[in-house]
Formats: sequence, structure tokens, C-alpha cells
Amino acid sequence: MPGSRTHNLSLGLLRSRLGGMVARPWLDRVIAYLLQDWFFPLSRLWAAARAADGDVDAFIRHVPLNPPNRYQRRRIARALEQFERCRLKAFSTEQLWHEYFFGDEEVEKSRLPIVEEMRLDFRSAYNLTRRAFRPLRRLVITSVMMNPPTPAKVAERFGEKGEKLEALFSLPDTLPEVELSRALPTKAGSDRWLRFPSPSSAMNDQVYARVHEPTGVDNPPTLIFGHGICVEFDHYHQLLDEVTELTRSGIRVIRPEAPWHGRRVLPGHYGGEQLLSTTPNSMFDFLAAQHAEWATIIGWARATSAGPVAIGGSSLGAQTAKAIAVRANDWPERLRPDALLAVTHSQHTYEAALDGSLSDIWNLGGAMRERGWHRDTEQEWLEKLDPLAAPCMAGDRIVSVIGERDTVTPDRLVDSQLDLWNVPDRNRFRYDRGHFTVPLGLIHDNTALLAFADILKRA
Repeated sequence: MPGSRTHNLSLGLLRSRLGGMVARPWLDRVIAYLLQDWFFPLSRLWAAARAADGDVDAFIRHVPLNPPNRYQRRRIARALEQFERCRLKAFSTEQLWHEYFFGDEEVEKSRLPIVEEMRLDFRSAYNLTRRAFRPLRRLVITSVMMNPPTPAKVAERFGEKGEKLEALFSLPDTLPEVELSRALPTKAGSDRWLRFPSPSSAMNDQVYARVHEPTGVDNPPTLIFGHGICVEFDHYHQLLDEVTELTRSGIRVIRPEAPWHGRRVLPGHYGGEQLLSTTPNSMFDFLAAQHAEWATIIGWARATSAGPVAIGGSSLGAQTAKAIAVRANDWPERLRPDALLAVTHSQHTYEAALDGSLSDIWNLGGAMRERGWHRDTEQEWLEKLDPLAAPCMAGDRIVSVIGERDTVTPDRLVDSQLDLWNVPDRNRFRYDRGHFTVPLGLIHDNTALLAFADILKRA
């Protein structure tokens, strides 16, 4: 399969000596340009197509677009026709995938890899219909459909000083039951999926998580690893994965699908957009949902293995894991994680939201100013996302991986936080890389991952 060959070549390149030359800051600059000038404008067009149902005028309203000329309208009509064909194929195959992996009827096991390959083929093609809108990207007014609440509305919901917020992060009395899919054989072991209703009333949807299980390991340690914003790891063919090495090392890795991503994207949006659209309310709802959802997965992991359970993530996933690590001090003991892996992270989420380079691309600050926000009030509210107390695990069970040239999640305060958390120097990994090349660098040099695997096995 061509996709597999490309994937294997990419992995081989990154693991070779040349990998150290590829995962360098020059690549971060290229990726940042592609995100700003291509991915986010095309994603806004793609999201509008999801809401337009093939109607050209509805599409123009939903983007919104500067008025297109007659030629551009014809291009829109053709792009929407292609989009609808790919969407129908992707959604039909997704239904078949659910029947094979979660259905009650017996299925032939040899067909599972075929159905999964079909799902990724059609879902990747559907995601890549963004390319059909390339001639229109210069007409896009904004890459994010922003609709932030006013400061007064936020205070009305959460209290003038945010005194009602902690109740939002409390776990429900009963966590949902978890369904486990049939197993899919892989080179590193096998993959399954978890499925359960989100405990968050703000989400009111199904949570999915992909489980990478190692071969021949009884009671494996478990790492729950969160992804970054706009990352939809389970819906593209052959994405490079920086934590695959952990599964090869005998660790079960669970990859939850975050709210408003993948199967959980709201109509008329692209993956991760809703998290930005109604900041700061959306960030509180997102993180509170993650607390309850990850607690559910921790409970499942404890019930299915006697090994220790860790949490972690990259970028937004790392910020999520760190917040949970602190608030889990108040959780039942069986739900408290044993270790933490934070890759490309800041001390405060507001550093990325207000000062990170992606914030400029999204124009979050400008949109919030129009609704009466000021820098000080934005920071005051967003600081409440990250409790500053000690985490529930000891400092020597925490591994930090950051890039010294990371402009997306600035690291200027990270060391002071790691000092407060008593994280030893041997567990702090710093690289001369940026936000996007740090994870790629972990494929080339997996020293940090192996150090974390050792900690987790000894926990």
C-alpha cells in the first residue's frame, strides 16, 4: 500500500542520522507558514462546506467570504460537489466500522483490518477535500469563526472572581460504563477503541479513545496521552506518532479523542475550532470535560491492568494532563495517576492562548477586544485553567520535554513550575527545536521516552 511505504520511509528517515537534520527549527518555520496561509484558511472553507449541504450561497455565508466573482462561484459549486461525495463515503464507511468493531453480530476477524483501512482511506480523503478550496483561500476573512462571550457574561456564569468554577471541575458521583471494541492486530501489538458517553453535560456526545496494546505483557503500565489542538490523529492515514516507541517498550498507550475533535466536531466547524470560538467559556468547558473523561479512562485502566497508570500529552494535551495531575489530589485514590509526561508545554495555558504564535494566526486577541476584553482580564480568567498546587504524583515521576525555540507554547516559566514540583534535572529534557519539531525529534532520539518508560515500569 503506497501510504504504508511512505510512512515507513518517513519513520526510517526520522530515526536515521538525517532525522536530526529534519527535526530542526527551519522545519518549524515552514510548518507555521503552511498553517497560517493554507491549513487554517482551508479548514474554515471545509467547515463551511459541512454546514452548507452543497448550497453555494449558504457556503459563502458560513465562511464568510469576500464576494466571489462568477468564475469563483463555479469553482465553489464544483468543490462542494466533490466534498459531498467524499463526506458520504466517509460517513457510510464509519457506520460500517462501528458495526464491525462495536456491533453485537459476530464478524470475521480477517475483515477487521480491511474495514479499518477503508475507514482511514475515506476519512483521509474527506479531510483532504480542503485542497478543493485552494483557489478561494485568499478570500477568507477569518480562519476561526469567533464568537466570544463578553466579560459580563463570563462573570454571570462563573461568578465575578470565578468562584463557581471549581464546581465545574468536580467529578460526577458515577462515571459512565466503558465499551471495548474488537482487537485490530498491529506491528507493535494490537489496537482497540474505547467508547462511552461523555460525563460532561456541555459535550453530550460519545467519547472515543484508541488503545495501543503491547504484545505478551501481562498487566502492562498504561499511559493516557492527549493530543494538541486541531490534531485528529485517528482520522488520517499513517500519521507519525511520537509515542509508538512506548508501546514497543511494553506500555499500553491510550489516545483519547478530545472534545470538538475527530468524531466529536460540531456542525459547521473543523477540529478544535469550537475551543477557540467562544473563549474563555469554551476552554473551561473543554478542560472540565477532559477531567471527567480522563477519570473514566483511568478507572477503566485500573480495572483492566494491575500496572501503574500515567497521564500525559503534547501541547494542549500536556496542559490538560498537568491540570488533571493537580486536581486529582481531591479524587478517589484509584483515580489518581502515578506519573506524568508533558511534551511541549507552558506553565500557564494563557501563555499559549495570548502570547503564542498561533494566537496571532487565529486573531484571538483582536476578536476578544471587540467584545470588551483587555489583556489583563483575559489573563486573569485563563489563569484559572491551571491550578498552581502540587500534583498528585512525586516529582521524580514527572518527565518534561520542551523546545527552547517553541513559540507556540512559550516555556519561560516552566522551569520555575518544575522546581516547585521537585522534578529532578535528569527528568527535564530540553532541545534546540520548536513546537512542531520536538515531537518529531522524539522519533529520532527517544531518550526521553525510554526514561519515562523506565519510571513507569518501576512505579
